[in-house]
Amino acid sequence: MGGMRAAVVTSFGGPESVRIVPAEVPEPGEGEVRIKVAAAALNPVDAAVREGVFGGAGRTLGLGWDVAGVVDAVGPEVSAVPAGPAGAAAGWGVGDEVVALQYGMIKPLGTHAEYVVVPADAVTRAPRTADAVRAATLPLNALAAARALDLLDPAPGSSLLVTGAAGAVGGYAVQLAALRGVKVTGLARQGDEEFVRSLGAADFVSGEPAAGGFDAVLDAAVLGGRAVSWARDGGAYAGLIPTAVPAAERGVRVAGVEVTADGARLAELVRLVDEGRLTLRVAGTFALDDAVKAHARLAEGGVRGRLVLVP
Repeated sequence: MGGMRAAVVTSFGGPESVRIVPAEVPEPGEGEVRIKVAAAALNPVDAAVREGVFGGAGRTLGLGWDVAGVVDAVGPEVSAVPAGPAGAAAGWGVGDEVVALQYGMIKPLGTHAEYVVVPADAVTRAPRTADAVRAATLPLNALAAARALDLLDPAPGSSLLVTGAAGAVGGYAVQLAALRGVKVTGLARQGDEEFVRSLGAADFVSGEPAAGGFDAVLDAAVLGGRAVSWARDGGAYAGLIPTAVPAAERGVRVAGVEVTADGARLAELVRLVDEGRLTLRVAGTFALDDAVKAHARLAEGGVRGRLVLVP
């Protein structure tokens, strides 16, 4: 195929360092599919890549992890790859509407492009009940929330504090934990109480939570050590940055979330969307060519839901 447009960084810095460049359309290899991107969410990890948090100086780094779109080419061996519980056992075909996570901090091309290639087992069918813009907000954030709950493994009836409960990961975490019968307390700004309770939180705090007051803490706001102090002795803490897990104290089990591109798990989350149990939130949409503006908006803070780029 010919060329396409992609958002990349070639030198680290603020939103203005994002560039839209011509690139070769990637070809799917063995066990891979190519997706024509309909929408791709912008996440804080993209800002971190842009700022050089993960390194890669002197290289062209692609941006974007989340994608919703249509399969437009499949590589060898894909017909043998099961499409997860939500798809056909035969695998993926051209024209299938899908969502996927393209994992990787350091990569030449991300999902903020017109086309992206991903492993077939990272892909699942798109929600029937949501358009591509909304669907693009699901993969990274919902998989992160689900993985955090796996690590914490809260028992039904136990108490869980979710920090950043009105944020994208926190919102999914509140809903997923409530579905497991966990008693969730959401920590967020005062104005977010009604929304956080609507997600299934039993309690809400906007100030300092009780020290040692919770069986487990899911730290979506990345507060670190302070948040560990809110877990009871022998409780559990999960943070979203694996390389910055705070120190354990008082027997609290601490862990950092490593998200993986898991199409089967993503299929379960899509099913919850279609059942009306998971809420997709779009804070705003930007054309791919306006990626700098989208990064600037994210940097301003206070975004509720995700900003989404549309090629």
